[in-house]
Amino acid sequence: MEIYWYLTAPDGPQPWTASGSRQVNYAYFQQVARAVDHLGFTGALLATGAHDPWILGASLIPYTERMKFLIAIQPGLISPTLLAKMAVTFNQFSKGRVLLNVVSGDKNTLGAYGMHLDHDERYALSDEFLRVLRPLLAEQQVDFDGDHYQISAAKLALSNGGYPPPSLWFGGSSAAAQEVAAQHIDTYLSWGETPPQAAEKIAEVKARAAKYGRQLRFGIRLYVIVRETDERAWQAVDELYASMDDKAIQARQQLAQGSDSVGQARMGALHNNQRPDNARDLEIYPGLWAGIGLVRPGPGTAIVGSPQTVERTLRAYQDAGVEVFILSGFPLLEEAYRFSELVMPLLDVTRDESPAADRHDTFTWGNLWDRPVSEVEPK
Repeated sequence: MEIYWYLTAPDGPQPWTASGSRQVNYAYFQQVARAVDHLGFTGALLATGAHDPWILGASLIPYTERMKFLIAIQPGLISPTLLAKMAVTFNQFSKGRVLLNVVSGDKNTLGAYGMHLDHDERYALSDEFLRVLRPLLAEQQVDFDGDHYQISAAKLALSNGGYPPPSLWFGGSSAAAQEVAAQHIDTYLSWGETPPQAAEKIAEVKARAAKYGRQLRFGIRLYVIVRETDERAWQAVDELYASMDDKAIQARQQLAQGSDSVGQARMGALHNNQRPDNARDLEIYPGLWAGIGLVRPGPGTAIVGSPQTVERTLRAYQDAGVEVFILSGFPLLEEAYRFSELVMPLLDVTRDESPAADRHDTFTWGNLWDRPVSEVEPK
């Protein structure tokens, strides 16, 4: 499987509260990126948020060697030709480590950018955008005449530098979204639904893709709360839940008000905007907790438990057809270490093992005592 972490603000022990939020600046992003890079993760998602994901990702290339950058892009806010130029430049400079997450958005967020299209029209625009973008990424010339884009003799002046073209990732639960994914996308993403729900959706998208003679990979975005035992993990849930007051819940509801996102509606249905007295009442599947969705938009489900329980839940998703996991915890930095130390040893994680990444010596306390004193003591 592939395991990606998250590299987007806000962050902190309870980032939906003022006291639990952490300052997220360039120095902090460097820390998280370095952690992702050397802890064994496949890469990280740079989602839409307060910081521009392109500038953030490009600025972190020199601080990383192995991690893939999964960068969110939004059709309609940028020309597909310009986006292709940016992506291929990034691909060259990062030595083939960029991936593109196509985000069609919803009317709430896109209205701020002056884009006002209804739900299905946004996916029609995404369809045209991808018909232009994909061949450009493959260093081909494009002429295209559509409802949203009229492109004449577009061809990039640079290549991918010998690396594969950036692959295309995409999420969307509606029929219109699934149809776009079936035709153009390499990896289809879902938010934190249960393994049976994921299996059902994967079957639907596979059937759509088969009509076009295509095969897709499948991924899911989840939170994770792992501790040494199940009991301690649920104690950590209780601590998070205690910080989810009415103010934080109302802020999330206000943000989602009027949204036409089908995926967001599916997430909301897992908790129905209700805060029961007992956090465990929001366990929607063994070891899967929907409480995060009360205070955070987007994916609102967390895998909870001991390393063995978390592994078991990941395997359940894998059995459902999921190959890629995008995970995160609160805070990002500490939980990246916790997950890597407790869970990663139980998994066979695919990541880039380029020669450039292997030129550096590694040092662990475990092999210190096998070295001569002259190599250990400072001089």
